Amino acid sequence: MSPDRSDAPLAVVADVDGEGFRPSVPPGWMRWLPFAYVAFVLVLDATLRQEWAVSFFLIALPPIAAYAFGPLAVAAFTVFAILLEGFLAGISYHLWETHHVTADIATAVVGVLSTALAAHRTRQERSLVHANSVAEALMKALLRPVPHQVGHVLAASLYRPSEAGTMVGGDLFDIRTTQGGERAVIGDVRGKGLPAVRTVAAILGSFREAAYDAPDLRAVAARLERRLTAEAQEIGDEELFATAVLIEYDSRAHRVTVTNHGHVEPVLISGGKVRVLTGPPALPLGLGGLTDVGPPEAWQHPFTRGDVLLLVTDGLVEARDTDGDFYPLAERLRHRFTDHPTAGPADVINFLNTDLPRHTRNLHDDVAMLAISPHGTVSAQS
Repeated sequence: MSPDRSDAPLAVVADVDGEGFRPSVPPGWMRWLPFAYVAFVLVLDATLRQEWAVSFFLIALPPIAAYAFGPLAVAAFTVFAILLEGFLAGISYHLWETHHVTADIATAVVGVLSTALAAHRTRQERSLVHANSVAEALMKALLRPVPHQVGHVLAASLYRPSEAGTMVGGDLFDIRTTQGGERAVIGDVRGKGLPAVRTVAAILGSFREAAYDAPDLRAVAARLERRLTAEAQEIGDEELFATAVLIEYDSRAHRVTVTNHGHVEPVLISGGKVRVLTGPPALPLGLGGLTDVGPPEAWQHPFTRGDVLLLVTDGLVEARDTDGDFYPLAERLRHRFTDHPTAGPADVINFLNTDLPRHTRNLHDDVAMLAISPHGTVSAQS
């Protein structure tokens, strides 16, 4: 059995819209808004100079600037507003009238508060960038990019978070080459955010150990069940669970073994046809204590060169369009890959990565995908 080729070129790596987390940049119109507001005040003053003390409107200039600019710029806008107020009052010979002086003082007070607000917003943005950068680095360490070839299979993967600009979520996947064959997992942890990341770390850590040690998938599932039960006790969450699919590819027998723990069914693309693989149902990981049945039954299916097995999380199949309809995964795959027997894992993942945004613009759940295909052949006597 050949080792993992971690240095091989990546087919599709974990995706966060092509970028890491970056601080939000105000839209252009917001940065131009203070200048447009000053222009509006000047036009209004030229039109209503005798009827209104239009310069009083400039009191609002500092907080308008605070939406998009830093504290130094807001302070500059404050000084500019006071000077412009004085200029407009001076040309009307009202510079030292009490209400104009009061307006200048009010502008200065509002400007100081707006400068403090801009400084606080800037600090909060920096703190948010740091926190998300740490979380993103953690998630990337957990969801390592899947190599183009892993043992006797070709592989491709994708992770698309529901929240743009962050990679923190509860979906997971991994694949390993072991003495028992290529073993993979894809799953979805209950919950979101950093608590879900902890559970993802627990499941992946347990899988990466059990995949090499356990004699079969049922034993791997039992190890994951125990780890998730212990995790639930540690964090005090009696409702903690994770749906998952475990697979094992036997290159000698040309078949794949599957256990499904309440997860989305795998999809097989074979000979230009697309079919959903169903097997014995089982409870999600972490809920095994609710039944005395024991580990779920493993089932097998032929898996030969040219086939592609696709594993996804429910964020994909539950993505809705503007009419509220779910993403028709099998139908879309049939539309694209029927009578195209040469499709590979990267082709399938790349298609879904471009087709999903056409169906729905806003994801309400994270999406993870893992596709594998047999690579080469191994004789039964080898």
